[in-house]
Amino acid sequence: MTSEEFTAPTALGAGVVKRSTRLADGRELIYFDDPGTTLGAERAVDARTLDPRPATATMRQDILTGDWISVASARQNRAFLPPAELDPLAPQTPTNPSEVPSMYDVAVFENKSPSFGPALAEATGDAPAAADPPRGLDDLDALGLGRTRTSVGRCEVVCFSPEHAGSFGTLTVTRARTVIEAWADRTAALSALPGIEQVFPFENRGEAIGVTLQHPHGQIYSYPYITPRTQRLLDTIDRTAPDLFQRILEFEQQGPRVILQGEHWTAFVPFAARWPLEVHLLPHRHVADFAATSPEERDELAPLYLRLLRGVDALYDTPTPYIAAWHQAPVHRGRDTARLHLQLTSPRRAADKLKFMAGSEAAMGAWIGDVPPEQSAERLRAAVEGVTL
Repeated sequence: MTSEEFTAPTALGAGVVKRSTRLADGRELIYFDDPGTTLGAERAVDARTLDPRPATATMRQDILTGDWISVASARQNRAFLPPAELDPLAPQTPTNPSEVPSMYDVAVFENKSPSFGPALAEATGDAPAAADPPRGLDDLDALGLGRTRTSVGRCEVVCFSPEHAGSFGTLTVTRARTVIEAWADRTAALSALPGIEQVFPFENRGEAIGVTLQHPHGQIYSYPYITPRTQRLLDTIDRTAPDLFQRILEFEQQGPRVILQGEHWTAFVPFAARWPLEVHLLPHRHVADFAATSPEERDELAPLYLRLLRGVDALYDTPTPYIAAWHQAPVHRGRDTARLHLQLTSPRRAADKLKFMAGSEAAMGAWIGDVPPEQSAERLRAAVEGVTL
């Protein structure tokens, strides 16, 4: 495939270049090239013969809570811990017909087995149309027995590197900055899609979390509703103060749980941490999502976030499993009050022990903490102080 068969390259911040194309079944594939990349403009065509894209999944409403549950049976067929030579996120080779046709720096593509899928046939005509899409937030907020809607949305895979093994924390500062630029670009693009109400970038790391691919990657979910956690957050803001996040930031900055602090970001163990290892990372000014961050904030975030993740790994002799969840404000509500923030959690409570969500947590949502947050913060501070980039 030549550069003419791509959409026109787009220059993003920090010298990152974006190149968009399509996979053999019509799914979008986007390359984000590092500043000063050694890759050329030409990329290989995806010459695979692929099955048609699966029909968009269906959501069912839980009448007891109002939550929507997406039933995506196509996910049963996804790859499970394949060997390196069959890594589906590595660049394609003659013996590995993977998802990315060319060598890349960072690559983003639509998930082959998504939990949330297209609302309408896309430009290629290969995406099945949704049978019964949501009719707005008022429709989704209504309660009733046996209510269903098509799981309209989009799920993307974000490949941090062409390497088979690793995580965000193993990236260089330059590559981390490219990923952050990709998060910002995709947040803006996905927020503009019809029917999208919230965009959620995240990274699952480690088999203890349920990761099925060792390749360094994350995901971005775009939901047709405001997620239950965010709905509760917006309610809390309504019951307290519109500047709640600023109050939290100032409260934590004056306390004993700060892990590291820069000009634009502060990382801390929250006052009421649920998990034995939990860190929040907040920008110092109000920003609703990655798309709203400044170049200076993105520049600082790359090395600061790497230091945090490497400090988490330095706690033990083996890599720490975690979920790195980037909470963003909904697309249409709460953008002046809900602030972008990271919630990093790990079930690891000792070198050889994990915390499981048992009866009280899983059934009742009543959490029991195992480690005092101040003790966790002290250990993390010491670990982060020893990190060099």
